[in-house]
Amino acid sequence: MTTETEATTAEQPSANGADRLAGQPDIIMTEGVDKWFGDFQALDDVTLSVKEHEIVVILGPSGSGKSTFIRCLNRLEEHDAGRIVIDGIELNEDVRNLRAIREEVGMVFQQFNLFPHLSVLNNITLGPQKVRRMPKLDAEQLAMELLERVGIPEQADKYPTQLSGGQQQRVAIARALAMRPKIMLFDEPTSALDPEMIKEVLDVMRELAESGMTMLVVTHEMGFAREVADRLVFFDEGQLIEQGTPQHFFESPREERTKLFLSQIL
Repeated sequence: MTTETEATTAEQPSANGADRLAGQPDIIMTEGVDKWFGDFQALDDVTLSVKEHEIVVILGPSGSGKSTFIRCLNRLEEHDAGRIVIDGIELNEDVRNLRAIREEVGMVFQQFNLFPHLSVLNNITLGPQKVRRMPKLDAEQLAMELLERVGIPEQADKYPTQLSGGQQQRVAIARALAMRPKIMLFDEPTSALDPEMIKEVLDVMRELAESGMTMLVVTHEMGFAREVADRLVFFDEGQLIEQGTPQHFFESPREERTKLFLSQIL
């Protein structure tokens, strides 16, 4: 039987994370979120809060609702019930709210979704120029700074098809960062990559985490989760089953479903 002390400990960030996050406000809050696709319930009463600067890794089997959940946070999927509040703005039918939230939230997908007819530089500058009305020269300077940050400034004039998968994903990260978001969402960003390319993308994500970016990451990269996450969240059948520190998850998970999942992937 889980004691009250153990249960409380499991819900808290790691010691280092607790110190780093002390006093930080909640920047993401969901309450009772449901999502249906026809007769299939993809999300079932999901309630979760994320603090500013927190790194949350979301785990779960295929079809568990983890990707649907983060897609609901910027309304790539529309939730059917419950509340979602991002940086104090409620996600609802108000188009102004949606626009404001999408300016605060960057997203990196499993597939890179780069425009093949645009150069790397133009892929990155398009958003800042069109959405943030940034002058072209300023947008290009920002793009080069971000390409330097993700380690591929020499690729600026190439086209996506001339890059490796890992390089394309790093361009996708730079493109998302060009909008200067407060929150970054990652939906299995390494799952489409060859094994030798995974590390270069995870290294960029580690640097982002160290810089203080708020991040929600759907991934099966357990080494990354153990090293970087303040908190792990486990989904199954649309429900949030368990959450806790990496130490709790990997050493003493409470729920049998969590234990089974970890036994199959570790």
